[in-house]
Amino acid sequence: MIEQLKIREMAEEKEESLSPHAARSRVSRGRLRQEEPDPIRTAFQRDRDRIIHCLAFRRLKHKTQVFIAPRLDHYVTRLTHTLEVAQIARTIARALNLNEDLTEAIALGHDLGHTPFGHVGEQELNSLYQDGFRHNEQSLRVVDYLEKRGQGLNLSWEVRDGILSHSKSTSGVLEVWGKVGTLEGEVTRISDIVAYVNHDIDDAIRAEIITEDDLSPQVSAALGHNRSQRINTMVCDIIQCSWPVRSAGVLPEPAISMSPLITSATEQLRQFLFDRVYNVQSAEKDTGRARRIVRRLYRYFLNHADELPVEFGYRGDGVERRVVDYIAGMTDQFATDLARKLFHTRKTG
Repeated sequence: MIEQLKIREMAEEKEESLSPHAARSRVSRGRLRQEEPDPIRTAFQRDRDRIIHCLAFRRLKHKTQVFIAPRLDHYVTRLTHTLEVAQIARTIARALNLNEDLTEAIALGHDLGHTPFGHVGEQELNSLYQDGFRHNEQSLRVVDYLEKRGQGLNLSWEVRDGILSHSKSTSGVLEVWGKVGTLEGEVTRISDIVAYVNHDIDDAIRAEIITEDDLSPQVSAALGHNRSQRINTMVCDIIQCSWPVRSAGVLPEPAISMSPLITSATEQLRQFLFDRVYNVQSAEKDTGRARRIVRRLYRYFLNHADELPVEFGYRGDGVERRVVDYIAGMTDQFATDLARKLFHTRKTG
């Protein structure tokens, strides 16, 4: 019955009404391994569902965003950050008439490769591993190789490209590492910024590191006086600046961007976070303990590769690569408990 109704084909037909610049699942560049189309879901809908149901996605709920081992319930985790990015990205994609399914899939998968202990864990693995470590590359590795006991999720090219390309440069909010293959990927990348600069401010206020009054009056005047206002200002500005305007009957090449005023205010907010929150957190006792846990686990498993879970040996990778994959996939609590078990101490230091 489902096959006769051609539900997927009907959904693909609806995509023809999207912007001419939107990605379309019917003409996707394909998967790493060819497979039969789903009778109900488009390729991008199927990718979204695979991500939501994978083990790495579940573990995000126990991975740090900024504050390590928070003692209250309302701090942002890597999972809640991911859901906020997905919501913001869907809103922008819908307004620009882009492919919302693709945007959502990229957003839900963009941080699957994040380490325990947030960027602290990422920095530590990057310094230890000879080939370097970046969480966007690890996210792609998760969906390509590590999930489903070495089989991977076999996602479409467009989702994989968006996951790999979501990271930003440290030099500015619109400075990027490389070109994204789809506008939906660009929407996710800028939505990531909108999400974290706002929820990290909230968490810092919750932790009593800063107050709302510490924010620059110029930034507040440009963006708003609370998280809701700031997000709304940024999202509306992105939509306004990214909307394609015909010039002499020609539709220009679109780009996802912000106006100079909002870009400047967002960059000031981001720099404020580095100066008053991120750098402060890097000096905290919990941060130092997290670095030691990652370092000790790394050295331990290099010398005890036979104790690595069997699923990290399916691909025949070298020991160092397998150790990185194992540690990167851990949650904060699992890494802490494992370190205590291995080193027989309540404090790993």
